[in-house]
Amino acid sequence: MSSITLFSERLSRRVFLGASALGAASLALSACTTTDVAPPVAAPPNGPASGDPASGDPAFGDTASMYAARTDEGYQLPAIPVAKLDPRFVRQVVADPTGEKPGTIVVDVSEHFLYLVRDGGKAIRYGVSLGKAGFGWTGSAVVQARKKWPVWTPPPEMIKRRPELAKYKDGMPPGPQSPLGARALYLFRDGKDTMYRLHGTPEWDSIGKNASSGCVRFMNQDIIDLYGRVNGPAQVFVRPNLSAAGKNMAVSNRTAEPIDAGVPKDAEFLK
Repeated sequence: MSSITLFSERLSRRVFLGASALGAASLALSACTTTDVAPPVAAPPNGPASGDPASGDPAFGDTASMYAARTDEGYQLPAIPVAKLDPRFVRQVVADPTGEKPGTIVVDVSEHFLYLVRDGGKAIRYGVSLGKAGFGWTGSAVVQARKKWPVWTPPPEMIKRRPELAKYKDGMPPGPQSPLGARALYLFRDGKDTMYRLHGTPEWDSIGKNASSGCVRFMNQDIIDLYGRVNGPAQVFVRPNLSAAGKNMAVSNRTAEPIDAGVPKDAEFLK
């Protein structure tokens, strides 16, 4: 994934950094570990998930269809058990609460939502999992690279702390149980890798929780959707909340530790 270079407006370790669940069954050897602080679970809506019925976007339909099992790039993605999803975290079109220009990505830390701003005062809202350490920071970056089914490589610092990861020093093969999931979007600042990523996860039940480690994680079906909509560099703002005060909060100067060894050489760099 990339060299360890931290940007001046540091995206704080408190939101993005943690450790990911380890296990043979889930291969939770990721850079993101689940912490069980779950919101109340409710049944998802049976009808269209879109809050904008006139959107005409084929990516939106009934919840079961959006999160059904699929074959993607030769990999088999399992269905998400939608009956267990909180409907707040289902992908949907909503009125844009951010005030940003179309194409901008805004993460609302307080609500565990990520917004992709669209034309016409609308935004696509995704449920996400964030860093388990806390909420008190803001930051900005740019999506500068992306990769389908990325390899995850633990950095030397992580292997030193967790010697059991040494077998992945040359990279964990991609697949449905990979810590980075089906897609990764790599965040840069001033042309340098921040070591933060937007990525998929097999741990769908971590969505809406503080569970991740150096990343914003999505259900795999959702990161596939977002990936397909980000075709060039996209501005990303991470805010403690969407209030005026939250928008204007000073950028944290906290530093981050690497969660991977760098952007893959075969990643697509966006121009």
